[in-house]
Amino acid sequence: MVEDEAELAKLIAVHLERAGMQTQICNRAAHALSFLKKNFANLLLLDITLPDQSGFSLMEELKAADITVPVIFLTGNVDEPNKVKGLNMGGDDYITKPFSYAELVARIHAVLRRTESKGDLNVTKNVRLNDEPFEFCGAQISPIRLEITFPSHPVRKLGRKELGILSYLNEHRGAVITRQALIHSVWGVHADIKSRSLDQYIVKVRELYAEHGLTLDAFRTVHGIGYIFDPDNVAKEGR
Repeated sequence: MVEDEAELAKLIAVHLERAGMQTQICNRAAHALSFLKKNFANLLLLDITLPDQSGFSLMEELKAADITVPVIFLTGNVDEPNKVKGLNMGGDDYITKPFSYAELVARIHAVLRRTESKGDLNVTKNVRLNDEPFEFCGAQISPIRLEITFPSHPVRKLGRKELGILSYLNEHRGAVITRQALIHSVWGVHADIKSRSLDQYIVKVRELYAEHGLTLDAFRTVHGIGYIFDPDNVAKEGR
């Protein structure tokens, strides 16, 4: 909860905790940003008018930091343009003060139900089961079936993280990708995953391709930085 009126924040927290929720009060936007960079939250109650910056600018900073959290604006600002702006920015609801605590709890539950159902198809942070199949170095990858089909037609199951890695590489062809960017894209920005763990997944992918007579020449390590997937350049060199 990002609310600079201390007494109001405490009162809201009491009602939410009675409804079985855990709360964290931040009285400044900077405090909220720092907290969310290190901790997970199911939902953010956000005032628009804050001492250090607006709630709108905090939302922009969260997006820039790749922090995804459902947002309910809880504010005394009743102007329709601000309500429209908040919802267009990705806010999930907009509640104006004064409000009923019973209604606030009900609307929090409604937003949580919607956001939970959105994630039902997520395989990793960057891949959903209904994503389109794609070709990667001679093999066809099907997210909906978590399968990879090789040219000689053997079909193998593909782990979720391996799928996430291949999908991210495929979407960033020709670009140098840092290890951290790849980890954040697949595991999430708050995941405590080491480079060694990422390397192990990549080794598994290389071994799977080698077993079926395919190479990953287009997928190379960039020393000290990360990786690059550059099939177009490899194809030119092979001509």
